Amino acid sequence: MEQTYSIIGMTCEGCVASVSNKLSKTKGVKGVKVSLEDAQARIVSRHHLSTSALQAALGGKYAIEEEHSVISMVTVEEKSKWVQLKPLFLIFAYLFGGSILLHFKNWDTGEAMLDFMGLFYVVFSFFKFLDLKGFPESFAMYDPLAKLIPAYGWLYPFIELGLGLLFLMRLKITFALIVTIVILGITTIGVTKTLLDKKSIRCACLGTALKLPMTEATFIENAIMLVMAGLMLAG
Repeated sequence: MEQTYSIIGMTCEGCVASVSNKLSKTKGVKGVKVSLEDAQARIVSRHHLSTSALQAALGGKYAIEEEHSVISMVTVEEKSKWVQLKPLFLIFAYLFGGSILLHFKNWDTGEAMLDFMGLFYVVFSFFKFLDLKGFPESFAMYDPLAKLIPAYGWLYPFIELGLGLLFLMRLKITFALIVTIVILGITTIGVTKTLLDKKSIRCACLGTALKLPMTEATFIENAIMLVMAGLMLAG
């Protein structure tokens, strides 16, 4: 069952993340999609949800009103995963391509991997800095450490940028590899749990500027970096 609601009080992507997080925790909710531009929330649920229950979940900061008085069973039409994740695939293609081109004349797999990891962190941190205020709350929806320690969500874009510079400048490589395994390992645990629970939330890997769904691609993205970091340490 899908219901559409008007949300009053949202002013930024941080509000979107907060509303989405609170509504998704409401009993009976299967999926939530919140739009700042339309000031709406589309909620997929097992049964009809009362406005009072949803308002209680949101608290006093936001107001929620049901837009459609007639609720019917609907089939939710979603874009294909390829269309939704196209920006992520394009970024990875550019990162792989750039890393290969930097070394194709004198090929060195280790050096190419270090450049890929450095470019990965720099590019992904850039998107997070576009909405530094809204990112931590989105990130905390699935990262266990960010959920436990809110300050970690604020620091994460800076950690990514720092790791990227270390890889590109070839400084403290072992330290950067260990940190990579730790932070991405924690995130991957949260991503795996979200996928197993079949929760419909937004991935914060590219910040809040690009609205990417949490899918298997998010797991693969982290797995690639973890495998590279493991191989580099082993080597």
